[in-house]
Amino acid sequence: MSALLASKSVRRRGAAYVALLVASVLLMTVSSNPLVRELQHGIAFAFKPVQVALDGAARSVSSIGTTIAEIDSLRQENAALRVENEQLEAESRGATEVRRENELLTGLLQLREGLQYQTRAVAVIARDSSEARQSVVIDRGADADLEAGMVVITAGGALAGRVTEVGPNFAHVLLLNDATTIVVGQLVSSATTGKVSGTGQARGELLMKDVDATAKVETGEEVFTAGIELGEGIRSPYPKGLLIGRVVAVTRDPNEVVQTAFLEPAAPLDRLEFLLVITDYEGGIIGPIETGVPCDETDGGTLPDSDQPCASEDPDAEATPEP
Repeated sequence: MSALLASKSVRRRGAAYVALLVASVLLMTVSSNPLVRELQHGIAFAFKPVQVALDGAARSVSSIGTTIAEIDSLRQENAALRVENEQLEAESRGATEVRRENELLTGLLQLREGLQYQTRAVAVIARDSSEARQSVVIDRGADADLEAGMVVITAGGALAGRVTEVGPNFAHVLLLNDATTIVVGQLVSSATTGKVSGTGQARGELLMKDVDATAKVETGEEVFTAGIELGEGIRSPYPKGLLIGRVVAVTRDPNEVVQTAFLEPAAPLDRLEFLLVITDYEGGIIGPIETGVPCDETDGGTLPDSDQPCASEDPDAEATPEP
């Protein structure tokens, strides 16, 4: 039985092979016929637009896919470049800030080397700017041997103010533009003096009052601390020769014997960052003196925050030295 089935399978395979062979011979014979070839060419020509359209569509689809891939790649590259650019900008800003601070510190170092006084470099860590008070807080105090009354300057030797309160590691500096500050200033051209006081404004002008009306005051003229010394025992709380500001305007009443000059501060009082504190200058009353001005309401040898000396009610008593 199995042999019979195998024989039938072989016969079927042989018949299929013969059929395929005959079909191939027939197709070869037919394809070699000129009429068949022309028919094939005609059909190909007829379907050529369709083929072209299909090829174009295929290329379009492929192009769209490629474009989408390129756009995605460009988007990723753009995002990476944006992040890199932001990092470079941040580094650039940091480098610019470091360079600016280095320039400020270099200027202070050069100023320090040219001064005849010992100084301590400090940084501003807080600001108190109000209508009632113009002051800053610095990052050094008693631990750096700072004391109340010490004079504070900034780049270019410009006067900034004086230390008023001292803590362990901080100190308060009353600025030159505070309304209670009074400094005797001197015009550079005529050596005429006047009382310079603040207006209480963060970026406001300084007033130089009681200037001799006969003195010629030019706009742009510089005003320095007078550093007046009245014989033995009295010395200005501010050293001589510190730049206060420049004259921007002058007013004088024809009936008055004095005139008033308006000054622009030489120090950027509204944006102080680094300062120098003069630590070895001793001003005020440094010996016994009688001026007739009582010292009951002061802590040292001058009226509060001014150049005006005062004395004890007892002429024979020694006044407390002011830093």
